[in-house]
Amino acid sequence: MIYLAGRVIRQTLNDKRSVMMILVAPLLILTLISFLLGDSDYVPVVGIDKNTAPSSLIAALDEQELNTIDVTNNEARHAKSYLKEHNKVDAVLILSKDAGMSLTLYEPSTKSTKAASEIQSAMASLNPSAQINSSYVYGSQNQSTFDSLGYVFLALFAFFLVFIISGIALVKERSGGTLERLLMTPIKRAEVILGYTIGYGVFAVVQAILMVLYSMFVLQLDSAGNIGWVLLTMVLLAMTAVSFGATISIFASSELQVVQMIPFTIIPQVFFSGLIPLDLIPYHLGNLSYIMPIYYGAASIKGVMVYGHGFLDIWEHLAGLVVYACFLYLVNTQALKKFRRL
Repeated sequence: MIYLAGRVIRQTLNDKRSVMMILVAPLLILTLISFLLGDSDYVPVVGIDKNTAPSSLIAALDEQELNTIDVTNNEARHAKSYLKEHNKVDAVLILSKDAGMSLTLYEPSTKSTKAASEIQSAMASLNPSAQINSSYVYGSQNQSTFDSLGYVFLALFAFFLVFIISGIALVKERSGGTLERLLMTPIKRAEVILGYTIGYGVFAVVQAILMVLYSMFVLQLDSAGNIGWVLLTMVLLAMTAVSFGATISIFASSELQVVQMIPFTIIPQVFFSGLIPLDLIPYHLGNLSYIMPIYYGAASIKGVMVYGHGFLDIWEHLAGLVVYACFLYLVNTQALKKFRRL
């Protein structure tokens, strides 16, 4: 028993990837989480008609962690249209003699929650019994967490599951000698990568379509836009995941090593997929999302499902996925050189 335990310890210590996953990966992930979920210096922006609002209310709002901007009476009355056109504004506070006080927020999110909390604190300092009627441009106050973040899970599952399947399968192909024998034939490296991508991509496409249809028609996940653009995004995201898995598999010598790379390749992407508003992330770490494929897929799906966007609104995110997939295709093609015997 002692001998066996010692052998396991020695084998693990000789495997640098295992040591990294056990000792280093948890520390890196915890550090990233502390940055992402720590105190944010974000200050909510609230629009209010300062000409009609009481000066005491303006002073109370300024004492909170809020940035108040002046809006006209007409803009306040059409708060939803105003918020659609001014995406830097989180909420519009409206005062009316008939309807009382109402707050229009952009969407249910951490930013909206912070803005509503600060406004409520300001009102409580003036009138603890004051009531504020809240409404949203997109979504509703009573919607479930799944309705709010369903688009994120669609993107994550589409990417992660395909990545695992394609990465491990390609490692098996190489360890079994299939890839090496294939590269001894006149077939080009680009054709090999394209063949694997298309082969696993077929299953990725089927999975993406099944997930979208099941989520919408069985789980009743609402979509404000055309479901076709959601399907297209899921397909592109899945194809990108195939290329991503192929890239990881080329630099892994076993299925275990593919799994060991998940903390460094997949988990960081989860935090930049839309679970946390990017402008709430301190130290400008939100900019890291632009190098992560899940961000483009999740942003495109959210645009369609939540905001009702069409192709002209999401084409940049779709182009990001295409560019990412093409870049990985070139990387994979070049990396195959070390497996081709001359």
